[in-house]
Amino acid sequence: MLKCDFGNLRREIELLDRATSSVLHWDVMDGHFVPNLSYGALLIERVRPLTRALFDAHLMISDPARYLDDYIRAGCEIITFHIEAVPEPVELLRRIRQAGCLAGLAVNPKTPVSAVRSAVGECDNVLIMSVEPGFGGQAFIPGAIEKVAEARAMFGPEVLISIDGGIGPKTISEPAKAGVDLFVAGSSVFDLPDYGQAIQSMAALARSARNVS
Repeated sequence: MLKCDFGNLRREIELLDRATSSVLHWDVMDGHFVPNLSYGALLIERVRPLTRALFDAHLMISDPARYLDDYIRAGCEIITFHIEAVPEPVELLRRIRQAGCLAGLAVNPKTPVSAVRSAVGECDNVLIMSVEPGFGGQAFIPGAIEKVAEARAMFGPEVLISIDGGIGPKTISEPAKAGVDLFVAGSSVFDLPDYGQAIQSMAALARSARNVS
């Protein structure tokens, strides 16, 4: 949602619903863990009644444990934080799960997948960053594909593998082959006039790539 029109957020959510977007990914930035600010739990809570789509809160913040309850109350079904912010993640992952949410752990481009090994069996979603976190519209980092395969091998088939950054028609196929389940797309949806066509065409490319593999 980082690339949407925040001057007309209700309308954007209506368009995404019509486009059959099943998950809305909320990039929460604190200006400390990443060099940018975005929005917080209050905004997410206010728009929660507008859609039945799942809310995925991606906490790009230095102290996610401090603010976790705010995002639970806001109605987020998936809550993801960074291993770089919480090097010992198990306790926080368990808190998220105990609240009835899916617990996610994100890995930055320069961080090896081995850093999240302690979370095997403790999380529901592993998010591989394919750009440096903090800004929208960046180019896809090809090295993320190998990390997807590593995460899939490490966590097995029952855990969601997500990818975030530079995802579009030209980049979605290879991550799909490597085992990605959930693709975070910003510019490749919001920069086009027809959100539904953008989403459906990328979904078709991902399904085709997985079938080929």
